[in-house]
Amino acid sequence: MRFKLFFVLLLTALLVAACGGGTEPEPTQAPAAEADQTESTAEESAAEPTAEPAAETDDTMMDEAPMPDPLAVSGNVVSAGSSTVFPLAERMVERYLDEGFSGDITIDSIGSGAGFSRFCEAGETDVSNASRPIKDSEIESCAAIGRTPIEFRVGTDALAVVVSQDNDFLEDATLEELALIFGSAENWSDVNPDWPDEPIQRFIPGTDSGTFDYFTEAVFEEDPEPQLTASNIQQSEDDNVLVQGVAGSPYAVGYFGYAYAAENTDIIHPINVEGV
Repeated sequence: MRFKLFFVLLLTALLVAACGGGTEPEPTQAPAAEADQTESTAEESAAEPTAEPAAETDDTMMDEAPMPDPLAVSGNVVSAGSSTVFPLAERMVERYLDEGFSGDITIDSIGSGAGFSRFCEAGETDVSNASRPIKDSEIESCAAIGRTPIEFRVGTDALAVVVSQDNDFLEDATLEELALIFGSAENWSDVNPDWPDEPIQRFIPGTDSGTFDYFTEAVFEEDPEPQLTASNIQQSEDDNVLVQGVAGSPYAVGYFGYAYAAENTDIIHPINVEGV
């Protein structure tokens, strides 16, 4: 018998499994799944908050996810979503294949929002990665195609604000300064007169990214417009593109998941935020 379990990985907090059927579904919490993951230090990054547990209701499913047996599963698996979760998803795939799964597993790094769209609207994916909790509107979309999402926490990532290794002036920034750096300021000197009178080059995730959502909430009080209307802005759902963009100029700045900062310390480095 063919077995399929639909998953959504939320690196900030949760893993979501989807079961067919049911009406008015609510996401449910289950115990954290174990996964190998690099831990970030408080000195170098600002941790993203863990999502609040879903409220329990009479019809909420609280069963633990079944332990999959790779040898008993047939067919292929298609996944898509967060670039932040992508490295962890790759490790999970490697372990699943090592344990005997014989099918093909595909992972597309397209951003959390786009991943949920393919998972809940089109029903095209078996696995969707995200760095934010699933929204009520996405739960409703899942219900419309017969999927009931169940959330499981798999870990907590950190967001890193980074500059080039050639940047010798930015070591620490307040939240107020970050709002200027990624918003209305044209030159670095507009933020701090001691900084260079050079244009700020900004490299940020696309609007489908859960990392973009979190940064917007933490720095801009959920208003995306200052970032989207800023000058010299380049967006990408591929964090490696952002890494290379920041590394290319001493006047560039960006933000993305800490794992990408940790893997590229030869060309970029995280800054402190509010002294942390």
